[in-house]
Amino acid sequence: MLVNLDTFALPYISIFINQMKFHHASLLPRNLTLLEAQNCLKELFEHCVLIGVDEAGRGPLAGPVVAAAVVLKDIESQQLVLDDSKKLSEKKREQIFETLPNYCEYHSIAEASAQEIDELGILNANFLAMRRALAPILAQFQEGAPYKILVDGNLYIKEMEKAVQMPIVKGDGRVACIAAASIFAKVHRDALMKKFGEQFPNYGFEKHKGYGTKSHLSAIKEFGLCEIHRKTFRNLLF
Repeated sequence: MLVNLDTFALPYISIFINQMKFHHASLLPRNLTLLEAQNCLKELFEHCVLIGVDEAGRGPLAGPVVAAAVVLKDIESQQLVLDDSKKLSEKKREQIFETLPNYCEYHSIAEASAQEIDELGILNANFLAMRRALAPILAQFQEGAPYKILVDGNLYIKEMEKAVQMPIVKGDGRVACIAAASIFAKVHRDALMKKFGEQFPNYGFEKHKGYGTKSHLSAIKEFGLCEIHRKTFRNLLF
């Protein structure tokens, strides 16, 4: 179970820490492993639970954007090998995905649909998926319990308090809990696109996962758009 947060008083992270521009990532030397970087941040945010957040699927022409949020257990470096999901083979990602829940206190995966992407724009839909992924984890915390959301990239999640967030550029390759979130999001989205490949067999979603490959663009020219295509991405189609 998660650390019993009610044993702590309601500590306030210092004004200095809260006001720093963490997305410059100067706190994390490049030579740290993912778990070393995570432990470094745990020492910095002494009483905070660290929640890693990442997404998959911002760039494709079809399908949802998927986000995941992860709280890792205290683990030894030799127990779990993580990396940015984009650097891992599909087979390796799926292998890690199967065992990864064993190393998590909490994890959650959420989506924003192609329709929501068209309505809100990809960036706001991405933030929506992240908030949806975070919601069930934050619901487990007692009121006032301290936490820090480590977000992959250089942007804060909209409609959430900035003081509890820390954007980290290329965080999925630098901090363990963000790397774990990237694997959850990527594998989950790939599985969804394989199912869409069965539902819409003319497009080959199971192969290109909705990205704008030559075969995908050719299929769109021949068959038109289907219901999971992002209509507002039309200018990228041809």
